[in-house]
Order: sequence, then structure tokens, then C-alpha cells
Amino acid sequence: MFVARSITADHKDLIHDVSYDFHGRRMATCSSDQSVKVWDKSENGDWHCTASWKTHSGSVWRVTWAHPEFGQVLASCSFDRTAAVWEEIVGESNDKQRGLSHWIKRTTLVDSRTSVTDVKFAPKHMGLMLTTCSADGVVRIYEAPDVMNLSQWSLQHEISCKLSCSCLSWNPSSSRVHPSMFAVGSDDINVTCSGKVQIYEYNENTRKYAKAETLMTVTDAVHDIAFAPNLGRSFHILAIATKDVRLFKLVPIRKESTSTGPTKFEVQIVAQFDNHNSQVWRVSWNITSTLLASSGDDGCVRLWKANYMDNWKCTGILKGDGSPLTGSSGQPTAMSTVLGSSIQTSQNALNGISAGSVLPKDTSTHSQVLGSNPQPLDQKTTHDHLSHCLMYLMCPILFNEMISLHVFKSSVIVCLYKVTCLSIA
Repeated sequence: MFVARSITADHKDLIHDVSYDFHGRRMATCSSDQSVKVWDKSENGDWHCTASWKTHSGSVWRVTWAHPEFGQVLASCSFDRTAAVWEEIVGESNDKQRGLSHWIKRTTLVDSRTSVTDVKFAPKHMGLMLTTCSADGVVRIYEAPDVMNLSQWSLQHEISCKLSCSCLSWNPSSSRVHPSMFAVGSDDINVTCSGKVQIYEYNENTRKYAKAETLMTVTDAVHDIAFAPNLGRSFHILAIATKDVRLFKLVPIRKESTSTGPTKFEVQIVAQFDNHNSQVWRVSWNITSTLLASSGDDGCVRLWKANYMDNWKCTGILKGDGSPLTGSSGQPTAMSTVLGSSIQTSQNALNGISAGSVLPKDTSTHSQVLGSNPQPLDQKTTHDHLSHCLMYLMCPILFNEMISLHVFKSSVIVCLYKVTCLSIA
């Protein structure tokens, strides 16, 4: 069963990312209008915008929350070649502002010479560390030596990936058996380049990150990657959003006791889904790694779950135009959802386009009805004009809830779907 509700986000341009905080009570959105908005969930379940401010001088690609152990901290990255760290401050010496909160910029990271395409905080057990990747193919890892002073960040590692970077993901495993590891995806248009996903692992002997594996079978542009929560497994699972959805299993090969190099992996393709029949832009896991969600240019969010034989099947399709979606057999899917009449009314009135679709200056010839197939974009089109369609994020704690977006020209509707039951035969 799905319960859907919507809020008006009031961004003046395309939303690129949405992020839940650790507890699922707050979320942040970022947009090409150069701003970040913070939303808080009230006791009755309504979402209210509690902060909105201009963060960068260019489109803001990503926004992410730090673990609450480090306070209310956000990081954002932008086309303006910078990443920024923001902290919420509650209470001031001024009586008029006492008890009120506001966000202040703690630092700006300016090492990149090109657009910073993704930003992620490292897993909590590693301390307060922030990772960025850029279009010039460089991954940078920063550390805040004093968590009480977020204005000081030191560059710990600078890794050249040789390919333009589009996304990154940390392995959330906190096991001592598994060294710190992250994956980087590339959207490099160079057709001669193979292996668009690279895995890096920390080496205790050299105190550096070294490339452990390259997924050579991934040759198309990668838009998003996500490690599954480990939960005691002896292997890792990595989801990749490219022209389809792919799941890889990385099984560590036991090293000799004298070996000092990075871990080698046996790479296995667990599943490959082309149900979107279009580019896939986001993949996200629930906290137990039993459910994967993907979103694509077909205007749908699809939910994937493994059965008792470890075969992954689509268990639900969320469509944003308010009509039930039929499967290949022509029968409605068991887990399709219908949004309220308010969204349908807004769609008809505004001739809405799918979330993340390009919003050019002349929208009269480019706007599309939500749920229709988007027109292909020229490869030379800048990142500002890439169709990201129906972005979402699984909440880390409330893993039965996720976010998707719909853009209606200048106004934005954020649709919240709550998944209360999932089963698969």
C-alpha cells in the first residue's frame, strides 16, 4: 500500500537532489536556482520549509546530511567549482533571536578547478570526513580534525580517477574485516573509455587509497551508484544507474598474509534490469538492503526486491501522472499508486514536465506532460540541461518511506510516497 502526499517546494528552477537526515524528520533540497531549502516534518506529518538560502553562484547539484552525532550539518556542491559546509545554529545572545535557528556557512572548499558533481560524508565510524568528486576526474577527501570547529578542514587525500566523475558512494560497512572503501562513477562521453565504475580501498600500510577494482562491463555513462548496507555479509553489493539498473556482487578474494596491495574482488553481476527503457538517474537502498528503488526518464520509480531464491523482481511501480501503471501482461501492477486529484489538477493547469527535465528559457517548445517520454538531448548539452527525472531518496531510518519529485515549470511539487507493505513471491 502506498500513501502519497505533496508539498510545493517553491524552488525557482530545477531541483537536482533531495536528502533525508538520519532520522527522517528533516530533508534538504537543492536547485539550479542556487539555493538550498531545509524542511521539517511536524507532528501531524506535514512538511514545512524552515530555512532557505542562496548557497552557491551556480547550479547546486547535490546536498547531503552529516550524521547527527556531529550536529545539524549539511554539505552542498555546485557548478561553481566549490563545495560548502553549513551548520545550523540555535539561539543567539540577542533576545529577539533567542530560540530561533539559522544556517551559517562554516567553510568553502575551493580546490576543484571544474564543477563539483557529488559530495558525500564518510560513514560515521571514520569520523567527520567529507568526500567530493569533480568533472576533472579528481576525488578529494577532507577531514575536520575538530568537530567543534567546522571552519577548519584539511585535505587528506587527492585521487585522480582519469575519467570525469559524476557520482560516488561510500561502503557503509563498519566491520574491521572490510577496509574503508568507496566507488566512483563516470559519465565520460569518450567512447574509447571502458570501465566507468572504479572501486578504491584504503591501505593501512601506505595510508593511501588505491584502486582495487574496475567494473569493465560498465561502459555507458553512470549517473548514480549506491553501496548496499552490509549487515554482516562477507561480500558487498553495488547498485549502478546507467542506461539500465545493474547490481554487482563484490566478493573479496583472500589475500596472502604478506600481501600489501589492495584487496582483489571476484565481480559477479547479480541482476540487470532494463524495465525503464530509458536512462536511469538514481538508485537508493533501504536500511536493510532488502529493497532497491530506481528512477528513470520513463517518469517512474521502480522498487526491486529479491525473493527467497535471490532472484530480483520488480515489486512496485510509482507513476507520477495519477494513473495506474500496467505491466507487460496488460494487468495493473499490484503495487502501483495513484496520486491525489490536486497533483492531476496542477499538471493539467501547468502542462508539467517530468522532474529533472530541462527547463530552457523558451518552455513553450520543450515542456512535456508528466509521464511522457522525454525528448533526447544533444550530447553537447551542458549538465544544466540533463534530464534527471523523478529523483528520490530512501530515508535511512524510516526505510519504508521515500521521496520523488515532479517539476511543473517554475513551481515544484515534492511527492512523498510511504510504502507500508511489500512482498514478493
